[in-house]
Amino acid sequence: MTAPLHDSGTATLEVPADQVPESAKITGRSPGRIAWNRLKKDKVALGGGIVVILLILVGILAPVLCALVGQDPDTFHTNLLDASLGIGTPAGSFGGMSSTHLLGIDPISGRDLFSRVVYGAQISLIVAFGSALLAVIIGVVAGMAAGFFGGWVDSVISRVMDILLAFPQLLFSIALLSVMPDKLFGLSGSGPRILVLIFVIGFFGWPYIGRIVRGQALSLREREFVEAARSLGGGSVHILFKELLPNLVAPILVYTTLMIPTNILNEAALSFLGVGVKPPTPSWGQMLSDSIQYYTVDPTYMVIPGLAIFITVLSFNLFGDGLRDALDPKGN
Repeated sequence: MTAPLHDSGTATLEVPADQVPESAKITGRSPGRIAWNRLKKDKVALGGGIVVILLILVGILAPVLCALVGQDPDTFHTNLLDASLGIGTPAGSFGGMSSTHLLGIDPISGRDLFSRVVYGAQISLIVAFGSALLAVIIGVVAGMAAGFFGGWVDSVISRVMDILLAFPQLLFSIALLSVMPDKLFGLSGSGPRILVLIFVIGFFGWPYIGRIVRGQALSLREREFVEAARSLGGGSVHILFKELLPNLVAPILVYTTLMIPTNILNEAALSFLGVGVKPPTPSWGQMLSDSIQYYTVDPTYMVIPGLAIFITVLSFNLFGDGLRDALDPKGN
């Protein structure tokens, strides 16, 4: 193949394509490449994304990290507590921080705070991601069906969304988790309670993403590619999942990244109120609740889990905002 190069006159020179300078070639860019180039320019969002990745790795590698520091979240170190004030407080400054206990120990039983924060990250991320996945699945399917079919289908799904959005989610969650038995389906321990937390938070969270998807589906169903799919004999299921869904990936992805920090706060709030994850399983909200009676003599025990929640939620929000701007088709 050859490429034409024009000189100052009227003659046209034919140059082989492999000899054309790279700067003179026109290359196409996919939407994903364009979004990545935009995201790279947002240093704040990239910083938030890096912290999010690190937090996920911390949750996955929690047993390995605790083994490296030689501590277990359920091991008591009562010999490191100072009972001179009448209550157990960590001996030493900053909550008993040392080379052995990097973040100190808790004033209740002397358990290593670093290992409890690391395992607390694991619990928070499991609940947050699990409930977000459940909400996305229900919300996307319901929203696409409401927007695409319209009529009575839209009316029924929209009214269900309105009812759930008006429902007192926190009060219902507290009531449901308070009466939950210690054993569920033959399972005991923290596993069943984590599953119930995922179900409760995810079930009440799907109407938010469902309304967004419904609005997008109402717009997309009138587009030319949907009409072309109908004219070629495509059924409703084919159009929903092969035509509409790929065009909804961007808003779904953005809203999911913004939903996860909200779920982390919901889990922390329920654990703080005593109806979430039960001891001895570590939870950031549970540690904050326990620290109330010790904050005057050991403020470190309140600051550490509070900072963990703050940094996690802030990182997800910064990354979600940056991702939203990067995926905006009207962006620069």
